[in-house]
Amino acid sequence: ARAATLLMLALPGSAYLYQGEELGLPEVADLPTEVLQDPIWEQTGHVRKGRDGCRVPLPWTTEGPSYGFGAGGAWLPQPPDFAAYAVQAQDGVAGSTLELYRTALRLRRKLLDGEALTWSDDVPAGVLRFDRSDGWRCVANLSGTAVDLPAGEVLLSSAPLEDGRLGPDTTVWLGL
Repeated sequence: ARAATLLMLALPGSAYLYQGEELGLPEVADLPTEVLQDPIWEQTGHVRKGRDGCRVPLPWTTEGPSYGFGAGGAWLPQPPDFAAYAVQAQDGVAGSTLELYRTALRLRRKLLDGEALTWSDDVPAGVLRFDRSDGWRCVANLSGTAVDLPAGEVLLSSAPLEDGRLGPDTTVWLGL
C-alpha cells in the first residue's frame, strides 16, 4: 500500500486520500451488527453492511474512550489495536505511515511543476519507471526481487532500501 501510494502521488493530476489512509488504518470488518448505522444496512433489511467499517472514527491519541476523537465513546466502536495507528503514536516517528504521507505530500507540492512524463522501457520485468519533466524520477518495483536503482538522489522511499537496491513492492522518488 505504501508503494502504491507513492506511485499514485508521483503521477500528474489530482490525488484523493481517504479518511485514515494516512495512518494506515485497516477497515474494521467485524463490527457487531447492533452498532451498524449505514443507511444501506437498514434499506437492505440488514443484508448489506454498508460503509460503517471504514467510517470508524480516527484515533488521535493512544488512550481514552474514543482515542481522542471526543470526550465520550465513539459513535462506532474502535478496536483496541487502533491505539497503535493513532496520530500520537506515529507523529514524528521515522518510517511511520503518517510521516511517509506528510513527507510525500510536502515533496509533491514542491516537485510537481510540470505534467509531462517520460516512461522508461529499459527496466527489468515488474518495474515501472518514469521521469517527470520537473526534474525527478519515480521507480516502482512490483516484482518479487530487489533491483538496482538508477542514478539520482533518493528523495523518498516507501520502504528501506536493501543495500542500496530497491526491494520488492517498494517505490522510490529520485531527484535527477
